[in-house]
Amino acid sequence: MLETMLEALFAGLGLIFQWHVLAYFALGCAIGILMGAIPGLGGAIGLVLLLPFTFSMEPVAAFALLLSSWASTSTSGAITSIMLGIPSTAASQATVLDGYPMAKRGEAARALGAAFTSSAIGGVCGAAALGISLPLILPVILAFESPETFMLGVLGLAMVGSLSGRSILKGVTAAMLGLMLAMVGFPESQAIPRYTFGTLYLLDDLPLIPVLLGLFAIPEIMELAIKNVSIARSGQTADTRRGLLTGVRDALRSWWLVIRCSVIGAYIGMLPGLGASIVGWVTYGHAMQSSKDQSQFGQGDLRGVLAPEAANNALRGGALIPTVTMGIPGSVGTAVLMGALIMLGLRPGPGMLEAELPMTFSFVWMIAIASVIATVVLLWTVEHVAKVALLPGHMVVPGVLLFVYMGAWLGGASVGDWVSCTFFGVLGFFMKRGGWPRPPVILALVLGGILEGSFQISMRVHQGIGWLERPIVLLLILVIVITLFFAARGIARQRLKGRPKAGEASERNPALSLPFSVILFLVFIWAGFSSLEWPPPVRQFPLLIAIPGAVLAFIVTIRDLQDLLAANKAVGAWRVTWKKAAEDASLTEALPFFGYLAAILALTLLVGQKIAMPVFIGVYLLRWGHYRKRFAAAYALAGWAVLVFFYDQVMGMLFHTSWLALWLQSVLPGGAPEWLII
Repeated sequence: MLETMLEALFAGLGLIFQWHVLAYFALGCAIGILMGAIPGLGGAIGLVLLLPFTFSMEPVAAFALLLSSWASTSTSGAITSIMLGIPSTAASQATVLDGYPMAKRGEAARALGAAFTSSAIGGVCGAAALGISLPLILPVILAFESPETFMLGVLGLAMVGSLSGRSILKGVTAAMLGLMLAMVGFPESQAIPRYTFGTLYLLDDLPLIPVLLGLFAIPEIMELAIKNVSIARSGQTADTRRGLLTGVRDALRSWWLVIRCSVIGAYIGMLPGLGASIVGWVTYGHAMQSSKDQSQFGQGDLRGVLAPEAANNALRGGALIPTVTMGIPGSVGTAVLMGALIMLGLRPGPGMLEAELPMTFSFVWMIAIASVIATVVLLWTVEHVAKVALLPGHMVVPGVLLFVYMGAWLGGASVGDWVSCTFFGVLGFFMKRGGWPRPPVILALVLGGILEGSFQISMRVHQGIGWLERPIVLLLILVIVITLFFAARGIARQRLKGRPKAGEASERNPALSLPFSVILFLVFIWAGFSSLEWPPPVRQFPLLIAIPGAVLAFIVTIRDLQDLLAANKAVGAWRVTWKKAAEDASLTEALPFFGYLAAILALTLLVGQKIAMPVFIGVYLLRWGHYRKRFAAAYALAGWAVLVFFYDQVMGMLFHTSWLALWLQSVLPGGAPEWLII
């Protein structure tokens, strides 16, 4: 048996080392690096774009192109997480907690060097772990049924709720908000729309990418605009070459943590539909709870970058296993890969571990090697990427906002996506300024549908709550309790030492937090009462969220009220209290920026994105940034070129049909290049 496995292992490696295969492999790595570095794109978009080109290719070359792109994306995704505080995917949120604070204090090159090195080690170690355990993997996957899936999702929510802020209560309440947002649209049980407000846009669930980019990207962009500061707040950064080498050495010195998180990532990645969402938080929690000194987590601790980045790369190989061996894709990316398997004449299932074992091992090799190649390329370019941290804020804002809005547009090519992105951008601003953690909202939005489906199946199959007595379920409940206990103890210790937690949800502004908690309480009450008119299968999970959500929001409201009364007592006048709260949150400066965002939406309806976004760039640089007209015009022209030649001609996106587009189509002569402006 061992001899057969070794033969298949080296045969799989031999399949890769053919000149034409290596050429496609290099092309896939280049495309994956680009896709991962642009907010909103990600690995799934790259696979969708590349899939049509593989129709006439042989299987090895086709998967060299697809898998190298898919694996490279997770490596380069660290760029936006660290440099801009914008997770490239929901799985990259944990990297933001410590990566972005490092960039703020001028250590972007160190953080990127450590992240890329950790990703390479994670890709190789994850692939090695899978290669060793490949024949034994099916029983492990099959052991996780609906009860285990549900409880593992709850563990992920407990991790993110307890590790992403100074208040576990606010973290869990924010997770409840995310679960409630996941209830929007049609449930799986019956065709009854929930919380859609009569709009067609919300019938197909609330789209993830616009919400993700809105919550994380727009508040960070607003801070750069309002304060006109560089990402490195001091305006200085450590020597990029020295910082890069320091980051690489840090990753190598922490090899045991990186390897542990790689193995965790590989095996959690095998869980269809769940692994990619929670793996970053599970490994972040592992890194934090296994450290003697936890005081710097959330403030720029390098271990908070190493752990999730190693796991994010390792999970690629893990996610491929149920797709290839069981025909169960767990994400859009793996669904595209399974479609490619079938299209190229390979049948997903146990046969891939028998007759097609060399081909299966070649997939593992491809992911490992692609991670290393992407790391080498990115390490070579870090010196230039890190310089972005020194650019003035006004120079960064319009370009990043263009990519953010176009990334949101990829969700469904609907104006509703831009409205959602803007709405959650404003919401994210108030959450950040009010001390509410944002990561729990996104993770709960991702997991909500999975949790509801797993919960209902568990209740029906076991005819009650008997599934809570299953061994793995009990083990996961124990882990959840331990996680919450250690998180609460860590927060209490920091408060006793007078070192309040920095980073995500570290700001204290009860004047902003109180209205938000009151609104949350009312939302949960309204959602619970609204669900009573639906049949039991449809209302069951919304009620399960609304009741504890309302209780938690009420408790937070009382605490915020106490903090606000204490703040008012300290200054002696309500007018002074509210004025100070507004100044701390930069509300006066934020309102004009909200106006710019609203203007983008209105102008898009009139003239379309290809004119609206360049106009915004030019006007912003002239009026807010006070740049020269020539520079503003050149920047706006560059934005127009990106829209026309990249998003339109390369990606083939459908743009909004504006009023101007309808008018021009009726007056332009045939053959006119209307695609240049509409």
